[in-house]
Amino acid sequence: MRFLSGLGLALCLVSGSQAQIIHGREGITLPAPPAVEADPVRDDYFGTKIADSYRWLEDAKSTQTRAFIDAENAYTTRYMKQAHIRSQILDDLDPLEHVSRWGIPKQRAGNYYFQKRLAGEEQASIYVRRGWAGQATAGQQRTAHVPATVKDERLVDPAKFSRDTNTSVRLVDVSRDGMLVAYQVRHGGADEATVRFNSVKTGKQLEDELPVGLYSSVNFTPNGKGVFYTRVNKQGTLLYLHTLGTRPSRDELLFGREFHGELLGGIDLFQADITDDGRYLVITIERGVPAKRVDVVFRDLNKPDAPFEILVWGLDARFSAVYFKGAWFVKSDYKSPLGRVMRADPGILPDVWKTIVPESKDVIEDFSIVGGKIYVERLKDVRSETTVYTLDGRPAGKVDDDGIGSATAVYGRTTDRYGFYSFESYIQPPTIYRLDTLTGKREIFAQPKIPFDSSQYELKQVFFKSKDGTQVPMFIAGKKGLRRDGTERLLMTGYGGFNVSLTPAWSPAYAWWLEQGGWFTVPNLRGGGEYGETWHEQGMFDHKQTVFDDWFGAAQYLIDNKYTSPQHFAILGGSNGGLLMGAAFTQHPEMFSAVLCAYPLLDMLRYQMFLQGPHWTTEYGSAEKEKQFRYLLKYSPYHNAKASSTYPAIMFFTGDGDTRVDPLHARKMTALMQSVSASGRPILLHYSTVGGHSAGVGVEQQIQDHADELTFLWTETGEARNGK
Repeated sequence: MRFLSGLGLALCLVSGSQAQIIHGREGITLPAPPAVEADPVRDDYFGTKIADSYRWLEDAKSTQTRAFIDAENAYTTRYMKQAHIRSQILDDLDPLEHVSRWGIPKQRAGNYYFQKRLAGEEQASIYVRRGWAGQATAGQQRTAHVPATVKDERLVDPAKFSRDTNTSVRLVDVSRDGMLVAYQVRHGGADEATVRFNSVKTGKQLEDELPVGLYSSVNFTPNGKGVFYTRVNKQGTLLYLHTLGTRPSRDELLFGREFHGELLGGIDLFQADITDDGRYLVITIERGVPAKRVDVVFRDLNKPDAPFEILVWGLDARFSAVYFKGAWFVKSDYKSPLGRVMRADPGILPDVWKTIVPESKDVIEDFSIVGGKIYVERLKDVRSETTVYTLDGRPAGKVDDDGIGSATAVYGRTTDRYGFYSFESYIQPPTIYRLDTLTGKREIFAQPKIPFDSSQYELKQVFFKSKDGTQVPMFIAGKKGLRRDGTERLLMTGYGGFNVSLTPAWSPAYAWWLEQGGWFTVPNLRGGGEYGETWHEQGMFDHKQTVFDDWFGAAQYLIDNKYTSPQHFAILGGSNGGLLMGAAFTQHPEMFSAVLCAYPLLDMLRYQMFLQGPHWTTEYGSAEKEKQFRYLLKYSPYHNAKASSTYPAIMFFTGDGDTRVDPLHARKMTALMQSVSASGRPILLHYSTVGGHSAGVGVEQQIQDHADELTFLWTETGEARNGK
């Protein structure tokens, strides 16, 4: 038996003989964790022998692995039952999470289509508002945040076709005449979904349904009689045409496998879009995650047998295109690391394209054309700033913001008068605005009523020096007047990878932490996209340690400036941020008291063998190559945990529904850390059988999960007990 069950009689694997008592903070005590047998498998990497003691935990379906999960969950539950603050957290989170929320609408044929979740509901539904004022009809439901005459009609309610509160829907497209909606249905946090279609006129679901898969885009054809969709499999991405009323098995393959003499492989992801005038089908091909190279091709839909033509191909740069009034407008970092917008000519190299919006000192995050104007969203030291330009590049004003925070791009069609965008921050819940592109005026489309008084908090930005002398920005939020004497709890999160910019975003869990009087901080580590591709490249491949050094620099700054002390320092991160957590507690365990490591990558020698791991070799590298194996081994958390070391309290958080990062990482690392930690602090596994990597679980499940996370982090950063 590899798994030795029995919570009360579990053995301490460090000594191999003596029972162990685990001391949590605030008086929590536990027996030793469930005993797990080490069964080493030895691999040979270019002459280096590597032992993997918990390889057997990679098999999620084995009886022994399921027994391990059950016992670990019971162990974690035992901890939670002793944490008296959990009931308070549940009560506090309820009004923060059970509120009405909206998504940014799509405008079609004078109507607005969007997602909305009412207070008290578990999942969002899909709605239509007929006109801005909403033409009231009998039986339609009134919302609280628009004029009293406005009525929203519910089109798709997941509660009507599933009793599972973790079944969610997501609006993906609306036909041009506004008569059909396409939406995804998924269960828990899985990335895979089915695609369904509803008639707006009858309110009924069509018989058509695309089977479970990983869909990167779904778009109605201009005449609304079919959909173009892209679906990802192990071999790569494929583009199909589905004609409504026919079986999916008869769908026509339009693009994939190879193009322009190149084989399109498993790490090539692409999505399809249709230009607003309905003329072109545009395919954007991303080579790797994140993409080092992006190709763009298009096809004239007015010519049924027309081949795909090339807008840009074969350049190591990223491109995104918008077509408007006979011209292609393209955002790219080609020979401009911070980005620029150009007017493109197919078949001609970008070197001779006309620059419309030149590169500046601030990175361009996104751009759009709405109402015949160009809206460029930049990050000015990680703060959103949206500038407006005419089609020939003349400045035409700015979009109002509300202080330090994050604004989305302005969404809408190129010919729509009105666009929509959202703004939020760590201390401001999201507000969705409708923007008049003619006058520049905005009005609120939706604003949730959340019992959080933003005026009582402050959000600021500081810069600290990393190990190599680089100045790195960090956001710090807290109650106004909060003391800085090293005694307050502090929660820090980060990411540092995949060219992702970590801008201020609202979270009920973070809001709870702030309400209790804790500090909340987010350093913008290299590896992200906050300062363009150069910033990203400084945290890739063999430079990944730079990300971790930035993280430790942020922690030291906060300790030196007495925002907190190691005893009260909590950290959390998920996915690539989970890798960051693993590096944090294996490289500098003395800096932190509590670590929440969610949906993590931790075995960096084998990650590329599972689920979507192959896509990420363009960010991390692969142990299948000797040079890359050498640097991956140096920081791989699973291979750098040391026996009899003093580690902080750690909770690993994952679940069966994670179809992106294999939960095997958390399972193996839990067993390893429980065996090597000599601190006597809790090492817990929170393993959900319904949740996964992506959002999607119901509100009540989310509250329960957040309560577990916050209970652990708050408890383990309180006063030490029993001399621990």
